[in-house]
Amino acid sequence: MQNKGLIRLFAILFGLVSIYQLSYTFITSKLEKDAEAYAVSQISEAEEDYVAKREALEASYLDSISDNTVLGYTSYEDAKAKELNKGLDLKGGINVTLQISVKDILKGLANNTKNPVFNKALADADEASTNSDDTYLELFFEAFDKIKGDTKLASPDIFANKGLSDEVNFQMTDDEVKPIIRRKIDESIVSAFEVLRERIDGFGVTQPNIQREGNSGRILVELPGAKDIARAQELLSSTAQLEFWETYPQSNQSIGNFLVNANERLKDILEPEAKEEEVAKPESEIDSLLSDVSQDSLDMTQETNPLLGKLIPANPGSHAIARAMVSDTAEIGGYLRMAEIKRLLPNDIQFTRFLWERPAKDSEVADLYALKSNREGTPRISGDVVSDAQDTFDQFNKPAVSMTMNTRGAKEWEELTGDAYNNQTGIAIVLDNKVYTAPGVSSGPISGGRSEITGTFTVNETKDIANVLRAGKLPASADIIQSEVVGPSLGQEAIDSGFMSFMIAMAFVLVWMIFYYGRAGVFADIALVFNILLIFGVLTSLGAVLTLPGIAGIVLTIGMSVDANVLIFERIKEELARGKGKAQAIADGFGNALSSILDANITTGLTAIILFIFGSGPIKGFATTLMIGIVTSLFTAIFVTRLMINAYTNKKGRRLDFSTGITKNLFTNLHINFLSKRKIAYIVSAILLAVSTFSLLTNGLNQGVDFIGGRSYQIRFEKAVNPSEIASELNTVFGSGTNVKTFGDANQIKVTTPYKVDEEGVEVDTEIQNMLYTTLQKYLPDGTSFDDFTVGASEKSIGILQSVKVGPTIADDIKKNAFLAIVGSLLVVFLYILLRFRKWQFSLGAVAAVFHDVMVVLGIFSLTGDIMPFNMEIDQAFIAAILTVIGYSLNDTVVVFDRIREITLLKGFKGGENINDALNSTLSRTLNTSLTTLIVLLAIFTFGGESLRGFMFAMIIGVIVGTYSSVFIATPVMFDSLKKKIAAATGA
Repeated sequence: MQNKGLIRLFAILFGLVSIYQLSYTFITSKLEKDAEAYAVSQISEAEEDYVAKREALEASYLDSISDNTVLGYTSYEDAKAKELNKGLDLKGGINVTLQISVKDILKGLANNTKNPVFNKALADADEASTNSDDTYLELFFEAFDKIKGDTKLASPDIFANKGLSDEVNFQMTDDEVKPIIRRKIDESIVSAFEVLRERIDGFGVTQPNIQREGNSGRILVELPGAKDIARAQELLSSTAQLEFWETYPQSNQSIGNFLVNANERLKDILEPEAKEEEVAKPESEIDSLLSDVSQDSLDMTQETNPLLGKLIPANPGSHAIARAMVSDTAEIGGYLRMAEIKRLLPNDIQFTRFLWERPAKDSEVADLYALKSNREGTPRISGDVVSDAQDTFDQFNKPAVSMTMNTRGAKEWEELTGDAYNNQTGIAIVLDNKVYTAPGVSSGPISGGRSEITGTFTVNETKDIANVLRAGKLPASADIIQSEVVGPSLGQEAIDSGFMSFMIAMAFVLVWMIFYYGRAGVFADIALVFNILLIFGVLTSLGAVLTLPGIAGIVLTIGMSVDANVLIFERIKEELARGKGKAQAIADGFGNALSSILDANITTGLTAIILFIFGSGPIKGFATTLMIGIVTSLFTAIFVTRLMINAYTNKKGRRLDFSTGITKNLFTNLHINFLSKRKIAYIVSAILLAVSTFSLLTNGLNQGVDFIGGRSYQIRFEKAVNPSEIASELNTVFGSGTNVKTFGDANQIKVTTPYKVDEEGVEVDTEIQNMLYTTLQKYLPDGTSFDDFTVGASEKSIGILQSVKVGPTIADDIKKNAFLAIVGSLLVVFLYILLRFRKWQFSLGAVAAVFHDVMVVLGIFSLTGDIMPFNMEIDQAFIAAILTVIGYSLNDTVVVFDRIREITLLKGFKGGENINDALNSTLSRTLNTSLTTLIVLLAIFTFGGESLRGFMFAMIIGVIVGTYSSVFIATPVMFDSLKKKIAAATGA
């Protein structure tokens, strides 16, 4: 081997750099365990809210030592920035995809125009966006062009307005305006991106990730380790629309008259509905007599007075006009927004805006405010005048937010406070349509532009409010169209199960290599351990994220990296059997195996690249580790193993056999006529394909939320539960379509529901979790609160451990990407094999085998999807499995084809006889690699955690079918398509 010294030096340096990179991870892990132990020693479980207190103490401990030097070359703060990034499924946290509303931006650019053509184009774009892959902006332009008539984008009441006067004028054509609007939209999305980045920086999680997804207006945000999930969701989705309004006083006669008139009108509107309910649910006389008298009186009051019966007089001295139970606020708000009710507002208050206060966490009532508005609905002062905001404490030492305004804001604030003082009204400070506080003014106009938001806040809430105000408001609403939330306890379970599968797979492979190849196997094992070190080192150096599928990718690499050494050792054994000397046999073995190794790994690498391009989240992690593993495996197998073998055999008197006494003569002198059995194989495969196709057409596939949209929840109970019983109860609550399955142990279920899948917002997520909690409360231990039940609480063993939400639009995109990934991988591989083997017949054989394998795996999932005791949903992880099966099948097929090409170039085809010889000569390698890979997959399947079980099952089937197809499908198809050419060449 040339340049041995250089390769040895590179290997040593590569290994040292990997150890150095991983040292940061070990340092942070030790210090964080020390912090956890310290917090446990200081705060006992008997203390109230001990978990939150321990977390706060851990953070304080780590902050106090963050700058201390560790091992003379780093500190905790420095090491934390350089440690191996763990993904959501290993660390817990939240991953969301936000859709910035391009519609909102367009309306803003058009100054909220009432132009009917513009608004009709928006409505048409809304409808078209549900079934189109085009961006919302392009759909709007298409819709506008269809209906515009004489209307232009540069009309004064559309984009040729005062706000865009510097860039758009009345004379411009639509084609001239469109690029300007595209740029403005892009600038707004960039602005939203920067606003979100600033908010996240102030949130306090380590290693957050935020990135734009092309030009779609989507922003991906990952907050690994975030424990307060509700806080994170609120932070990401709130627009931070800060407004200052003057309120109407409780004593305003017009407001009082309006509420009375609205109540009377609602009686007429709601009376038909009440009568229908009465007919539908007649109450017997006995039932009526047995009902609770006080409750009956209350119900009667509310039925008689649908609005006034739910309103409670406001506290004297406050600037609210009334109060109501929090549970009634949505219904009352709906009444007040009804067009028929709004028409009852007297002329002097006809533009009044009604808003609820933001109630305290455990409050049962909320105040209702009447705000002085105008025809345009604009506030007296908007939040863009705020130049700075800080979390602080008020005069009563309660958490508050202090704000400083710019010059314009200070002047407007002085006018507003002067009016409030003269009118003896309040100033409502509104953030995202919730009144946070509404103080009065007791000493005249306030100059200087300083103000304060007070209320029933926690310290974290005031930090977040100040954070979003400093960062600024989003230019448009940001809807969470996809989210995944993983509790920290589930993340720790994933680490434990991943480590267990890793160690078992590793142990088996190490033992097997020694059992089969003796001392040569020891060298392969050392190279394999070195390979794992390099993979983790490279992952850390690149700042890549390690996920649970990523661990599966590394474990799979253990099985597949053995393949290169198996190919090399089998070729060396062949060379030794031909009577070559030890040194020559080793050199030729490595040289002759190189072509097969490269071809096999390139085809697998191509599928990994496609998976990386079209996958997302954890699946990208799987593809990343697979690609890194392929490169490091090639280096360790070809160079590191050879360095050790050469170093050992170069010393005189040392014997190195590439087998043991048991395995020495295995698979030697085989003369199986594989091609003669191809017709039987065709019949068997035809039956398998027919059954698979029939099942796919009749049963279909159990598509997960990734592909159809919806929400899924992994929920754990203290005791075993009946999924059918729970499904029946939840379908009553959510309507039909809710699916409940046992997920792993009998005390754990997975709930999937399409309920309100089209509706976005944290409020909807909270509503659904509330409905789940209420329905499932009887299965939970006594005293389990809603906060205990929802995802995010640490050290929890019951409740929601993980939740996933996928909107229908993004589900369509995922499905399209999955289809493109599979088709793209087949096309790329066809072209590569055509380029490599120069005959389309080889490509046809390889693609036929891959198509066969994919159809059989899909068929088995279709047939057994409802009976297997683990998750068999078709999701992104399943697509990753299919692509890996494609890669593995091609790996096997290419090795066989490579040997066929080698032998037939030397000896010709001889009517297929030499093809059989090639198959026999690779049988040892095929079975060896398949067995080690299969055992590795079984280890992950058994010990790798419930979420990977369906993924691994698909790959296990794929490896078995792929091994069969490379011998009995790919080669026969290639041979049959070449028969005429072979016959013509031989003159037969």
